Amino acid sequence: MSQRRILHCLAIGLSLTLLLFPITAPGQLPKAAASKPPSEPQIAKAPQDPLGRTTPRGAVLGFLSAAYNQKYDNAVQYLNTRARGNDAHVLAQQLFFVLDRKLPAKLNQLSNDPLGSLSGVDPRRELIGSVVTVHGDVDIYLERVDRPNGQPIWLFSRDTLADIPGVYDEISAANVESYVPGFLLKKLFGVTLFGWTYFLVLLPLLYLALSLINRLVGAALDYALRKWAHRPLTQKLTILPHPLRLLLLAATIIATAHEFNLSLLARQVGSTVALLLMIVGFVWTMFLVNARCETYLKRRMEAQGRLSSTAVLRPARRVMDFIAIVVGFMVLLFKLGINPSATLAGLGVGGIAIALAAQKTLENVIGGASLIMDGAVRVGDFFKMGDVSGTIEVIGLRSTRVRTMDRTIVTIPNGQMATMVLENFSARDRFWLRHLIGVEYQTASSALTSVLAEVRALLERDSRVIPETTRVRFLRFGESNLELEVFAYVSARDMNHFLEIQEDLLIKIREVIGAAGVEIGYPTRAIYVRSETGTDGLPLERVPPGAVVANDAVHEMQGR
Repeated sequence: MSQRRILHCLAIGLSLTLLLFPITAPGQLPKAAASKPPSEPQIAKAPQDPLGRTTPRGAVLGFLSAAYNQKYDNAVQYLNTRARGNDAHVLAQQLFFVLDRKLPAKLNQLSNDPLGSLSGVDPRRELIGSVVTVHGDVDIYLERVDRPNGQPIWLFSRDTLADIPGVYDEISAANVESYVPGFLLKKLFGVTLFGWTYFLVLLPLLYLALSLINRLVGAALDYALRKWAHRPLTQKLTILPHPLRLLLLAATIIATAHEFNLSLLARQVGSTVALLLMIVGFVWTMFLVNARCETYLKRRMEAQGRLSSTAVLRPARRVMDFIAIVVGFMVLLFKLGINPSATLAGLGVGGIAIALAAQKTLENVIGGASLIMDGAVRVGDFFKMGDVSGTIEVIGLRSTRVRTMDRTIVTIPNGQMATMVLENFSARDRFWLRHLIGVEYQTASSALTSVLAEVRALLERDSRVIPETTRVRFLRFGESNLELEVFAYVSARDMNHFLEIQEDLLIKIREVIGAAGVEIGYPTRAIYVRSETGTDGLPLERVPPGAVVANDAVHEMQGR
């Protein structure tokens, strides 16, 4: 399955999951259980608040849960007010209406610490959001109230409650939901049927509309290019790629959820879905960018002849894709009110454990990457490393396979190749021609000089020999011959071509030597023996002085 289909299914599946599970029914709104840090032992010993008012998040969610279930006797207990009876119930209803219609959907970002976020001037007050009115923004505060025989609890502040009646009167009842049939205003799991229709019908239809626009605009541009510019497209033109459609969908949710005056619960779901769509769109965009970069670098390396270097592009792309997923996941945790520090610490510890367990594998992978990027050897090169010599067939990330002269395959770990000395014969820019030619000691000096000059001229005239490297000299007196050195560098395509050139040059050199009347000497050894007298006074028969015995063979003389 392609990455596009995987991300597409991921976005749809997680969106439905967030719609159904994070904040589904009013009775399922989480009630924060109070927990005190160990730094306050005198508070931790106090009895826990059964209504979950020990944290700002617990107080807000507890109030909303009670109000959604129309339990205003419980909802009143979240208000710091002197009103009692029906007045308190009315104030709770008005506060719930204002929060449900106008409070920003950021419930996941509320502090779950008994001490609050400590971000304001007064550490005993917690800002949970601002409501926009014609007279300016009205801040909604919680305040920490001490109790004589229990933990401090968080309640809606008296200043906030004093502004609620005026804000309630200002909020207009005319909204989009007023123009829909009455049955769509019925609530299901705390969200009206109109809200469910908005998320499950209208938004998917918008996505399909964006897909249709992409097809129509792409077809129109393709037609225009073919008709007027005479440039037919080689591939399908995409105006609105899938990541951009997801980002547009998220922007639509953010822009319209508030304008439609959906309930706080529906807006919270919409905010979470929009966040998810933006993260998926970002990760998807990074996948596409990484794929384009891989394609561009691969084409560039192939044009430069660095075919083996392309093997490192796909693993590098996978690493970048993984980093994009991790970044998206960290942002999602942070936006959902979860501290990602523990997750990052876990990833760090897990990474260390994996690195230790796969130390050799990582060593080979890193060695393969360095081998490929350095370009020390390439596929098809003939090289020698230690006792192994052969032609490289495959350079992988973990190992390199070599075809030896015996036609066997030798697999060498890249970590070992990265630390060994490699001799690459295929990287030669010229081939070395060097031979020692022995001529007989009886060769006259004039003939020897003529041979040297003729051979030197032969090499200098040959276009295949690099002129400035030519050297033909009488090198030394050998054991049985006068040794001449022929030294030069030859330009050749490969080893076979060099052997062909060398063969031709050696034949011509032999002809030059023969034309000068000089004989190529053979390995010989002369043995000289002085005459000696035996014990009886008669001379012993020996090899005559000056006699030469060829091929190091000493023949016994007759008469011994």
